[in-house]
Formats: sequence, structure tokens, C-alpha cells
Amino acid sequence: MRRVSLLLLSLLLIIPLAACNNNDSLTKLKVGEVAHTIFYAPLYVALSEGFFEEEGLEIELTTTAGGDKTMTAILSDGIDIGLVGSETSIYVEAQGSTDPIINFAQLTQTDGTFLVSREKIDNFDWEQLRGSTFLGQRKGGMPQMVGEYVLKQHDIDPHNDLELIQNVDFANIASAFSSGTGDFVQLFEPTASIFEEEGRGYIIASFGEESGLVPYTSFMTKQSTIDKNGEAIEKFTRAIYKAQQWVEENSPEEIAQSISEHFPDTSVDLLTTVVDRYKSQGSFATDPILGEEEWTNLQNIMDEAGELPERINHEVLVNTSIAEKVVSE
Repeated sequence: MRRVSLLLLSLLLIIPLAACNNNDSLTKLKVGEVAHTIFYAPLYVALSEGFFEEEGLEIELTTTAGGDKTMTAILSDGIDIGLVGSETSIYVEAQGSTDPIINFAQLTQTDGTFLVSREKIDNFDWEQLRGSTFLGQRKGGMPQMVGEYVLKQHDIDPHNDLELIQNVDFANIASAFSSGTGDFVQLFEPTASIFEEEGRGYIIASFGEESGLVPYTSFMTKQSTIDKNGEAIEKFTRAIYKAQQWVEENSPEEIAQSISEHFPDTSVDLLTTVVDRYKSQGSFATDPILGEEEWTNLQNIMDEAGELPERINHEVLVNTSIAEKVVSE
């Protein structure tokens, strides 16, 4: 009996050691997300459901807070992979990069902002923005470019038909609206839903639905990283695709439960509301392939806003071969 007990004790001691050894064998990738947001739900599902570990990867995720900072982190090897708006790769390429920033896996495929009004509007028409004060997003960023694009699609000149405010920092836009600035505001979730719950504003339209498919946020890395660590990038893309399929197949409630550990200060009910809103409008890409039509739409939006430095062909900054291989397996 004593021998059996000793054997069991030995096994119990060995198992944790084996787990540690297995963990040590994982390939580590440093990933920087431009913001920490429910909009990126499939990324957190990949973490929570263990899809990266299944591919032999250990992910070190940090929030790099801003497109410029994310791109700087990629270029300086501070991170291996950045999750950021695809427009940033165009800006870098237009400056004459010798090591192009390659978009290899798309995560979101629509804009993630919503039009919020100060007063409740039952039968909203975009014409109601004419002559109003509109608190928009930072000039040159995708949210503001999409915002202007949508207004123009509804025959509203954002610089002449309304008072457009663009000089408020991203972090202060919600508080500025709360304190009385603007008749309408362009907000991300969960702020838009929180405002609605508290009666501080009302969601009346989705910029994502209005602007169509666009590579709003994608995973990107330097071409040299793909050349040196192509296998790791492929494994990363496979894990993301697993998560995208999981999100597509599961309910908003189940998705909210899966990602809740990444948003400890947000209730599961609110997470469910936000996930449902994004999922129902098709914001989460169902596969990581960034198509040429979406790339063209992105550049059209940038051009319309006067922010496109030059048109860059899809094949120059987008690598679809990795995603296509993963999807075809």
C-alpha cells in the first residue's frame, strides 16, 4: 500500500513538471492591439477557448493604444503582430518603407461606431443632421473617415452642412458629449449602449451598416517577420480562424461568457448586448481572408476624406495565401 501511495505521489509531482515543460515548448508571439474593445471579440475567444495553445503558441497581448504607437511597435520589433486599422499600413508604405507592413488576417469587416443622438428620435432620417453640431472622431482615423463617407453618401457635406467637431481626444469624446457638447456623437461600444441604458443618448444608426464591408482592423506584421517566422504566423492565423468559426456558430450569450474574463468590469448582460449588435450587423469577419473589393472600399473611403496618400495595390500590402491555406484545410 505504501508503494502505491508513493507511486501516486510521484505521478502527481511529475504532471505539473510536464505541464511546465510543455508550456516552455510553446512559440511565444507578442501581439499589440490598438485598443481593448468588445469589437475584437474573436481575438479574446481564441485566447479563452485555448485555440492558440492548440497551435503551440503562447500569446503575450498588450494594448498599444493608438495606430501610430501600434505601428511604431511593429517597426521597432516591440511586438511581432499588430491588430490595427489597415489604413496604417498604407500610411507607412507611402512613406517609402523598405520592409512593408503586411495585412495577413482580417478580424473585423465593418466600422464599429454608432450614431448617438442626445434626444430620442423615433423616425430618424440622416437629413436631421443638417444644421446640427456633430461630435466626430479624430481627424485621419478610420472612424472619422467612415463617418464623413457615410454623411456624404446621404448628401450631407460634413464640413459645410453641419458643425463638425474633430478636436476632442478619443478618450474624452464620450465625456464631452455627456457634458453638453454636440447634438449627435459617433461612439464605439460599449459606450453607446451604456449611454442608452443611462438615458444619456440614443443609438439611432450604425456607421458599420451604412459604409459596407471594409478591412477595419486586421492583423499585420513586417514582411521580414513572415519570411523568418512564416510557420508561427500561419499557426496564429489558424487559431484566429477557429475563433471566427466559433463566434459564427455560437450565440451572443455564449460569446459574452467566453470573453468575460477579458472584461472584468463589464457585466455579462452588457457584453451580450454589444456582441449581439456587432454580430447581427456582420462586423466580425467569418474568415481571415482580406479581399480585394474590401481593400478598394477602404481606399475609396480614405480618398473621399482626403487622407489617402496614394493608391496601393491589394497584392502589395495584403498576403491572402496564409489565410486561404488555413481556410481550405
